[in-house]
Amino acid sequence: MKNIDVQTTAHGQFVNITDRVQQAVHDLGITDGAVTVFVPHTTCAVTINENEDPNVVNDILGQLDTMVPWKNPAYKHVSGNSAAHVKAALLGSSVSVIVAYGNLQLGMWQGIYLCEFDGPRIRHVWVQ
Repeated sequence: MKNIDVQTTAHGQFVNITDRVQQAVHDLGITDGAVTVFVPHTTCAVTINENEDPNVVNDILGQLDTMVPWKNPAYKHVSGNSAAHVKAALLGSSVSVIVAYGNLQLGMWQGIYLCEFDGPRIRHVWVQ
């Protein structure tokens, strides 16, 4: 397993970690098969989405903020970050990616993103 530390810089942010996951695949010596990319946190997520136009991830963040606002009188969680938990649950804590010939098999426009919903923080991403 390889651990990748990611320093986020904003409260809500998508960080493209594709190159770092590819490096982890190389470091682990994986040539064929699949890897799991997992975040051991409850207020961030990992997803695969478009990496060509940065407006796409900004649109996703904006839509998530609309659907799950930071402040909501219905939230009961005492830490005050229920919205981050809900967003992380919607996107999920892991993705699987096929590896062939030592390379991540992603579509032309796809990238792997750490999705921060309660930052800034140092986040861990595990690749195995």
